[in-house]
Amino acid sequence: MAGNASVFPCPAPFLNELAFPATGGFIDGRLCQLFGPLSCCLPCPMTDWAYPDGFKSSSQVANWINVVGAVCCVFLLASWSFLAAEKTHRHYLSISLTCALGFIIPFAGKPEQCFNEITPHGMNSSSLCTASGVFLIGGGWAGVMWVFLRTLSLHLQICWQIVVGRGFMWLSQLLGWGIPIIGLVIALTVSGVSFRFGQTCHVNHRNSLAAFWVPLLVFAGVTVIMQFATFGYCIKVYLALLASNSATTERSELPPYSASVRTMSPRQAYHRIRRVIQLQWRGIAIVLIIICDVIFFAVVFVFQDNVVQSAKTSDKARPWVGCLAMEKMDKKNRCLQYAEDLVVPLRTVVAVLVLLAMNGIWLLCLLGRWSMVTGWVEVFGIGMPTGVRAVSASVEPCMDSRDHRGHELLSCDSSKEEGESGLTPVNPTSSGRHTPGYLDEQPCDTKRTRDHVSR
Repeated sequence: MAGNASVFPCPAPFLNELAFPATGGFIDGRLCQLFGPLSCCLPCPMTDWAYPDGFKSSSQVANWINVVGAVCCVFLLASWSFLAAEKTHRHYLSISLTCALGFIIPFAGKPEQCFNEITPHGMNSSSLCTASGVFLIGGGWAGVMWVFLRTLSLHLQICWQIVVGRGFMWLSQLLGWGIPIIGLVIALTVSGVSFRFGQTCHVNHRNSLAAFWVPLLVFAGVTVIMQFATFGYCIKVYLALLASNSATTERSELPPYSASVRTMSPRQAYHRIRRVIQLQWRGIAIVLIIICDVIFFAVVFVFQDNVVQSAKTSDKARPWVGCLAMEKMDKKNRCLQYAEDLVVPLRTVVAVLVLLAMNGIWLLCLLGRWSMVTGWVEVFGIGMPTGVRAVSASVEPCMDSRDHRGHELLSCDSSKEEGESGLTPVNPTSSGRHTPGYLDEQPCDTKRTRDHVSR
């Protein structure tokens, strides 16, 4: 009798699990409930039944935004690769962060989510699932690590007056790519990925907290703490300035690294930090935006994961399952009210997808510059109207060409190799508006090429 149980029908829309042997796909991804002696499973994908019909259109909007963000990242990377340094002020922290944020695979592939009628694909049954999971987990890890390294660089320079030179650059490359690779291998080995939510494979529930979410959130949390510690130090210096009786005739230019915090007056420290913030506010904004996105996504997905898992092992899904089994017409829409306790609200899901998709756009807005556009115009020999040339000239840094040699964080000494992070003192006559990037956009004083400026 048990051998013929597969022919017994389950109440629509459920399907008898015995009719689908465990021969492939992600078996643990099935959502099944007992109906008497039968194990009946909801058709795959579950989101088609748990969310309104607008779910697919909303996710498509996020995918198109993702395409725009990918184009923005490609434009930045192409500009940093092929244009002159004076047009881009490229820097390895910016380049590496942009490379880390690539989430276009789900849209480009449009993968089939289901292995059969009740079983979602896993990484062992779908190459597109593997690719999208690798990009999501690896890109998430790399994004968090590079914003962590940007924050660490800023913290060391502002709070500890430490020169972040060539050694920091190589250490950043090691940590920025090494830890994400290790994290990716651990997550794929211990947990794996499968289609669990939309057209992207996410890490599976088994061991996911220890293998992925907790380590990722630890680095994100340390980044937030370090960022606010830097802000707190800036506020402390500002308050010390207000309480200081220092003469107003003190020099306001940045002291070199050789001046320690203890020997600086509050006014000197304030002007130094203000200068750093003027130069680096865009990088700070990027850090805060990406960290907020990562934490938001992690909290939402972990909550969704735990709710779905509890629905499989408890009676929490019984009202929804019973409604689907009992309703005769329009089962999905009439039972959505019972599914609300099992899934994250649609508006929250859309917010997460849109925020993640916009990261590329934020990178272009905050790390790009108009000189990149004029640089490409010059490369292709396209003439610009007089009015556009005038606007372009007005926003270019008021420095001669010898002040732009190599990467953003390079010294003006042309004998130094490209990629060195030694910086020369800031020219006191230059303004923060001329150098709107991160860590690396200040003109060099050619008379003092061996000193370093504190950022």
